[in-house]
Amino acid sequence: MNTFEKWNKLKQKLHYSVKKNFYVKKREIWYINIWTNIWHESIWKWNDYRRPVLVIKKIWNMYLVIPMTSKWTENKFKYKLPETYFSNNSFLTMSQWKFIDHKRFIKKISIINKVDFEKIKKRLITDWF
Repeated sequence: MNTFEKWNKLKQKLHYSVKKNFYVKKREIWYINIWTNIWHESIWKWNDYRRPVLVIKKIWNMYLVIPMTSKWTENKFKYKLPETYFSNNSFLTMSQWKFIDHKRFIKKISIINKVDFEKIKKRLITDWF
C-alpha cells in the first residue's frame, strides 16, 4: 500500500471519529495528524503522518496552528524556539500556518510561555497580516 492510500485510510478514520472532553488551548504544542508536504514545503519523515504544531487560536472546533520542524533553512519564514522547550533545535515554519479541525490532534507535547508566545504572534501578524 503506498503512502497516499495509507493517508487516505487514516483520513477517513479521523473524519468519522468522535472526540469528547477534548481541550486544546492556545500556546500549546501538540502532535497532529497531517499529510506529508509536497515539493518546496518543509519536509519531514515520509510515512509518518504526525507533526508538531503550535496552537495560536481556537475558533469553534477549528484551530489556527503553525507547524514545526527541526530543519533549518536560511529564510525569514522560520522562527527558532528557545532551547528551553526542546533538547534539539525547533523552528516554527511561519509560512505554513493553517486552520485544522480538532479531530487531527493526537497528543500534547508542551506549552510556550506567554512572553515567547507574544513574540511569535507579533511576528506572525507583521509578516502575514
